[in-house]
Amino acid sequence: MLPAVRNCLPSAAFLSSLCHGCGNRGGLFYLPVRGMSWSPRQINQCNNEDSSDPPPEESPRVLITGGLGQLGVGLAQLLREQYGKENVILSDIKKPPLDVYRSGPFVYADVLDYKNLRELVVNNRITWLVHYSALLSAVGEANVTLARTINITGLHNVLDLALENCLRLFVPSTIGAFGPSSPRDPAPDLCVQRPRTIYGVSKVHGELMGEYLYHKYGLDFRCLRYPGVISANTKPGGGTTDYAVQIFHDALSTGHYECYLRPDTRLPMMHIADCHRATVEFMQAPECQLSLRTYNIAAMSFTPEELAEEIRKHLPHLKVTYNPDSVRQTIADSWPVRFDDSNARRDWGWRPAYGLSELVTDMICSIRDKRTNAGLSVS
Repeated sequence: MLPAVRNCLPSAAFLSSLCHGCGNRGGLFYLPVRGMSWSPRQINQCNNEDSSDPPPEESPRVLITGGLGQLGVGLAQLLREQYGKENVILSDIKKPPLDVYRSGPFVYADVLDYKNLRELVVNNRITWLVHYSALLSAVGEANVTLARTINITGLHNVLDLALENCLRLFVPSTIGAFGPSSPRDPAPDLCVQRPRTIYGVSKVHGELMGEYLYHKYGLDFRCLRYPGVISANTKPGGGTTDYAVQIFHDALSTGHYECYLRPDTRLPMMHIADCHRATVEFMQAPECQLSLRTYNIAAMSFTPEELAEEIRKHLPHLKVTYNPDSVRQTIADSWPVRFDDSNARRDWGWRPAYGLSELVTDMICSIRDKRTNAGLSVS
């Protein structure tokens, strides 16, 4: 039941008549009192169906939440190169490093503070919102209550804001949205999803809420299921696939890595450059090209043992031992070993640039340079 509203809500028939075509939706104006966090307030400022003149081309104004995690800074840099530094605002609840602070606009934003988020969207004329704020799989299992609050309540706040301000909303999903009953090799876009982590449950919730609001109200919701993302620019953040980042740091610092997964644990992975490019290309894709609101994207799939062997082509001294952690191993065993991303390739032209050998070469060079520049020894 919707909360009380000022004046009258549009009829169900009128709501269902919204156009879901290529960015062409009707202009609804209604403002419910804030109650249930999923209820729409306004759907306005969209393209006017009665106007014969196309809207003027204008660069999107982008707000990125959770921007100091693994993905936000790099995505902001890529978007700023295309749309201008002042048009992309990075946000988080942490103090940014000096280089990030100097690289472009940064603001404090807590995704649990709806009023603050609304002010940021309105005052900065935001048109795209990228919602990266979340607690990852292993960290979320250690604090389920906090993960539920951030990953679900924070999501509802940005969904409401996107509806109210007619935003294009990107919310990433994850390999963790699948569960032990899902097809594993490969996992298609549409299949049974019964994850067994609060992280995965919250991501399935996000996928379904976004799709529901797209079909019911025309929200331009977009979601990609990321595989494990590998980057030299940020430290591991508590995900199950983070071994594939930490192994490079340990290989170059001590020459030894202890892996918390079994050597034969195969998981889908992706270089962060491909991840950022996929996100930007997906956000730029005309809405009429999209047959889905949530897509898998894939690049490669490997085991810890295969990754170690590829690293030894560059660092023959690397020693890897295995001490599986029961929590992370159980999580990994419930996930797909490969993604089927044929729909993304067909609909909006997705193609990865990095395979395993290219990924390893780039990671070793990047981390070696960082250690050298910081005056640290290289094993």
